[in-house]
Amino acid sequence: MRRLVILLVGILTASNVFSRCTAIGAEEEPAAVSYQHDILPILRMHCQGCHQPARAEGSFVVTSAAALQEAGDSGEAGVVPGDPSASYLLEMITPIEGEAEMPQGKPPLAAAEVALFARWIEQGAQDDSPAHSGPQIDAEHPPVYDLPPVVTALDFSPDGKMLAVSGYYEILLHRVPTENGENAAGEQIEARLVGLSERIESLAFSPDGTHLAATGGLPGRMGEVQVWNVADRELALSHPVTYDTVYGASWTEDGTRIAFGCSDNTVRIIEANTGKQVLYQGAHEDWVLDTTFAKGDGHLVSVSRDRSMKLIEVPTQRYVDNITSITPGALKGGLVAVDRHPREDFVAVAGADGVPKIYRIFRLANKQRKIGDDFNLIKAFAAMPGRLYDARYSPDGTRLAVVSSFDRTGEARLYDVESGEKLWSHAHPEGGLFAVAFHPQGHLVAVSGFDGEVLLLDADSGIILHRFFSVPLPGDQVASR
Repeated sequence: MRRLVILLVGILTASNVFSRCTAIGAEEEPAAVSYQHDILPILRMHCQGCHQPARAEGSFVVTSAAALQEAGDSGEAGVVPGDPSASYLLEMITPIEGEAEMPQGKPPLAAAEVALFARWIEQGAQDDSPAHSGPQIDAEHPPVYDLPPVVTALDFSPDGKMLAVSGYYEILLHRVPTENGENAAGEQIEARLVGLSERIESLAFSPDGTHLAATGGLPGRMGEVQVWNVADRELALSHPVTYDTVYGASWTEDGTRIAFGCSDNTVRIIEANTGKQVLYQGAHEDWVLDTTFAKGDGHLVSVSRDRSMKLIEVPTQRYVDNITSITPGALKGGLVAVDRHPREDFVAVAGADGVPKIYRIFRLANKQRKIGDDFNLIKAFAAMPGRLYDARYSPDGTRLAVVSSFDRTGEARLYDVESGEKLWSHAHPEGGLFAVAFHPQGHLVAVSGFDGEVLLLDADSGIILHRFFSVPLPGDQVASR
């Protein structure tokens, strides 16, 4: 009986949606529904978070038109071409009295979206995906590399035993070489976490190290926040958001929420275990590229291509202030990275002008905002060549590591925070450097970028202690390094 009700609902909904077609002429057929352009975007935004190879709830995957025709734990085919009444997927997404089985725990799909599924199935569930969309990539079929990919993100686990490195459709967990030579380069890949995001833009371990957050997505199609259970190597959460890649993941101190920036100019916070959105702020005027929480998690700091660093009050979702100068044209380029001092409410920022800076997060009570000031600025360090892409404090907050890219070369520098003195620099002629991370014990600095090679530098001298490619490569490529 439920299937009969659902079929009638689907037919009536589809009739309403496509009434404009029949109004033109009784003989005119409704336009064909495209899997690639109509169905797939709905699946990406509402369904793939729970039904993908890395997290196949109900043993059902919705990442391809062919997979939709398979049966999950229900034993019934998700889609039966030409027969909406026999298609279990349509039953699950069709609301009855305002409630639908899927998406689970979320509002039902819009009536027009359900109608598209019904019409697509009725028309034969044709797959019009591009003939060649690349090799299958999942945990059983991880990416195969001829050359190392550009590395855009690095993060050490809180215990210092692992280094997370961004790859293509994956995150690679490397064992960190020890001082006595254990875990030598070339034998250090602990796990490969393969998901839906083609690009990984940021990585951040939770404060207790049990989970790893990643932001990224499919450029121009979908943004995604991933949360991985580190011990089990399982995807705990896949949260699709917006229609482009997302950036700058940061955790609250208690590890319950994750902030990130979006290319729709918004800053958002979600619950780490459910994906429920708890903050949405649109004060920026361009892509938001990084975030960090102030002490106590009551305020959030975000940086953007709009050349500003903004302060947001988390409980009220209220935009409070520009931390950086409010003088038009005072800043010479977009801001890319921000990191909070481990003990103080100070933040280090890096951006297109090549000058690392440190700002206090909160304006002093006796200093009012006015055009022309840059009162929150504490220190500006010596300029580096080109654009800055990342900056990270040492665990004790006494040093600042920064990386840059200029004219197909890179540079890493370490500054003394108190004096502003440059302690050392590492020139990298093989390509720009885009990511940096400090080991939690403070003795190593990891850097990587365009050439896909990870360098572990001695934090006291800048000397290379270990070097290895971010991904597994053919033997001849490794030997040619």
